[in-house]
Amino acid sequence: MILLSSEVRIPTFFKPHVLLLVFFCLTSTCFSQDIKGKLLDEKGLPVEGAYIVNARSTEHWHSNALGYFFLRNVQIGDTLNVGGLGFKKLDYIVSETDFNERITLRMKEDAFLLDEVVIRPEINGLNVITAIDLVTAPVKSSQEILQKVPGLIIGQHAGGGKAEQLFLRGFDIDHGTDIAISVDGIPVNMVSHAHGQGYADLHFVIPETIKDIDFGKGPFYASQGNFATAAYVNFETREVLQNSLARVELGDFGYNRILGLFNVANTDSKKGYLATEFIRFDGPFESPQNFSRINMFGKYTSLFQDNSKFSLSASHFTSTWNASGQIPTRAVNNGIISRFGAIDDTEGGTTQRTNINTTFQKVIDDNTFIKTNSFYSKYDFLLFSNFTFFLNDSVNGDQIKQNESRDIFGLNTELNKSLQWNDNPVLLQMGGGFRSDKIANIELSGTLNRKTTLERIQLGDISESNFFGYVNTQWKFDRWTFAPALRLDHFNFSYVDALQEDYESKVNQKTFLAPKFNIMYSQNQNLQYFLKTGIGFHSNDTRVIIAGQTEEILPAAYGIDMGIIARPLPSLFTNVTAWYMFLEQEFVYVGDAGIVEPSGKTERYGLDLGLRYQATSWLYLNTDATFTIARSTEEPKGQNFIPLAPDITLVGGLNINNLGKFSGGIQYRYLDNRPANEDNSIVAKGYFVTDLNINYNWTKNLVFAVSVENLFDTEWNETQFATESRLLNESASVEEIHFTPGIPFFIKGSVAYQF
Repeated sequence: MILLSSEVRIPTFFKPHVLLLVFFCLTSTCFSQDIKGKLLDEKGLPVEGAYIVNARSTEHWHSNALGYFFLRNVQIGDTLNVGGLGFKKLDYIVSETDFNERITLRMKEDAFLLDEVVIRPEINGLNVITAIDLVTAPVKSSQEILQKVPGLIIGQHAGGGKAEQLFLRGFDIDHGTDIAISVDGIPVNMVSHAHGQGYADLHFVIPETIKDIDFGKGPFYASQGNFATAAYVNFETREVLQNSLARVELGDFGYNRILGLFNVANTDSKKGYLATEFIRFDGPFESPQNFSRINMFGKYTSLFQDNSKFSLSASHFTSTWNASGQIPTRAVNNGIISRFGAIDDTEGGTTQRTNINTTFQKVIDDNTFIKTNSFYSKYDFLLFSNFTFFLNDSVNGDQIKQNESRDIFGLNTELNKSLQWNDNPVLLQMGGGFRSDKIANIELSGTLNRKTTLERIQLGDISESNFFGYVNTQWKFDRWTFAPALRLDHFNFSYVDALQEDYESKVNQKTFLAPKFNIMYSQNQNLQYFLKTGIGFHSNDTRVIIAGQTEEILPAAYGIDMGIIARPLPSLFTNVTAWYMFLEQEFVYVGDAGIVEPSGKTERYGLDLGLRYQATSWLYLNTDATFTIARSTEEPKGQNFIPLAPDITLVGGLNINNLGKFSGGIQYRYLDNRPANEDNSIVAKGYFVTDLNINYNWTKNLVFAVSVENLFDTEWNETQFATESRLLNESASVEEIHFTPGIPFFIKGSVAYQF
């Protein structure tokens, strides 16, 4: 007997929809293929650093500087998950036609979420920190620009017009001796400057025009040369503004600022804007600073169909100020002057800088592009200072004048090419260029009341040029990335001493070869380990080199970093770095003598800690701490402290974004007590200072803001030096702390209209 069932079971393979799918695959449309894409924002500009993940295979990529990405083993129907810092997540389903040509995806801006941050498999993965901080706490003043670099602290000590003093990783960098700074490829540091080697005045930048901050600590990056020992910082300005804007700011101590930002072109192929800024400030000092600054900046960008682009920018900046200088502690303690008084209130100066910069980014093919910029800067500087009062001249005083006028020409070019080697991605970067400084009438003179020249100490003309080339590779093998690199720099130095009766052009030259080797291991998108090694250098002043006052022309810096970047929770981003650096020679600027003294070999080692935490969708916490031991290696123990080298620094804050119509934050910075001389017998006092800002969007276009510097009215010293000086009625000199007082409670308000 045969039993028949009303249900007939057909093998799964023969079901119609499966047969259709098999047929579809057999006709080659379902086989895995490669796909190319490009990410653009709402303004048509490339989105760099966004992640693209194939949800099926977990294959992932990150968009490059052109917005390009590339994925292997993609099939029809796969979903690509796309995300980036400050953009809405995008899910894209792959279709058959997407394999024929590069797809273009437009990303929409959105509120920042920390869980969107992906640790990029790159040697400089910590760059994501500044991207986070710029979104959660936008830059609002020129002083804040550099402090966006984790762990970097600044101090002003000459009326606001002089470049700030910088502290990082146990370095008192002075005005830029051990940090290389650039803006859109234009170097900011001044070689053989009238006031000090590496002098970096960033005040020509209007903070609201900053788009990105690229930084790296240590001498590990082949694209960075002179002064890039403790760190480098590259600023990139916007190609287009979010909105046109007019802002007026008013505050205590005669502060006022007027800002104008104006979009003049904003199409898919043309972008352009103008920015202008005026600032005036008297400060809390008994002798008003009469500080004023005018900034003008314009940028035009033309975008081509192949994703190439050309940019032209021009800027002009001028600044004048008076200063109360660094005052001796004894004069305040004895009641001769107040904390905001002056021994010599005729200090101050003027400076100006004009920049012209062209940038061309040429796309060669899908895997190759060249970026080149050429620049010209005209720079003038005049500064009057008095560090020692009546130590050297008991009648007229020790005021000095430092003066120079220079022209800077330069070119940077870099080839970027992506390759495949045994199915492993390889990035090749080859670059080169030059910088030439022509400095006329660089001067150091003793003066009286800014008017009378008592003695010319130095006067002459400097010509200094730097030619360089480098090659950098990044080889990726599974989760490993190896990045060997090599950089070559050649310098020519020339000085004509105008104080000599007979004309003589003295010359010297030096070449420096700097190898680098970095390793990275990406365990996943939330955990990365790195080891960085390299050699860098900072050059000496041409006048010192020609005079033969030092053995080292380009003293080397040897560094090593080892650390972790991790996101243990979706809303928590952390980094830890242990580091060591050895310098063959440091420089100490002796202003009244016009020399840069070599101070011997030094070593520093320490620990960097960083944390970014999003407590809610609108509340962010950031903090960076550095612990350092800095010592001279050629002096006996107890006599080997490095003056003003910070042992502990702490910078951070709480920031609010998108809380209804409110945004703002509270920021803090801490610098501990530190030795002011070699035996630590004179101590520079530390400080903890807190700032506050609150913004309120009254309407879509109208924004009110209030900011407070030194919220708790802390009495603090912004800059301090152990200096030997003599006052007018003193019979003997005294060496002690001379300081510039930090600003007391300072409130200012602003109103801005966007259109």
